[in-house]
Amino acid sequence: MMTMKTKIVLAASALIAGAVPAMAHPGHDGGMLAGLAHPLTGMDHMAAMVAVGLFAATRPARAAWAAPGAFMAALAAGAGVGLTLGAVPGTEAMIAASLAVLGALVLLALRVRSGVALGLIAASGALHGIAHGAEATGPVAPYVAGFLIASALLHGAGWQLGRMLFAMRHARVATGVALTVAGGVMGLGLLAA
Repeated sequence: MMTMKTKIVLAASALIAGAVPAMAHPGHDGGMLAGLAHPLTGMDHMAAMVAVGLFAATRPARAAWAAPGAFMAALAAGAGVGLTLGAVPGTEAMIAASLAVLGALVLLALRVRSGVALGLIAASGALHGIAHGAEATGPVAPYVAGFLIASALLHGAGWQLGRMLFAMRHARVATGVALTVAGGVMGLGLLAA
């Protein structure tokens, strides 16, 4: 008989492993609602945001804010780049790679130095910001505020999920592997396209 925690681990792993590349997020008309929806319209973005929260859950409570903070600061800076330059070639492939890296960070969380992890998390945030910014249409400020809010909420959800899951033996390893594989699969899908 499966416990509730086991069911949650399986559901989270299936969600992450089933991630497909966003490849562009059509249908955004700009504004706050489009910004709020943007991180939710591509599993690559959603999985990455949750992965940052999962990584944060591997850190002591007093340091848990650092990973989402680094990601959010870089996300905002990357959005500025995307708004200024538009689409940067190869961004989607780099986002897929960043998901694999975030998965590896969750997998190796107990062995990786915080400074290295935060640098990789910030690089991932910048890539996601570039993609978000490049796809902005309509009123930019509410759009950016919307995707920053949605991203922060997804980080919080990942942190809470991680706190619950990682109390179980092997859950962190399984989650890290699932994220890493999902990033690899997305990358291969982009290469095949």
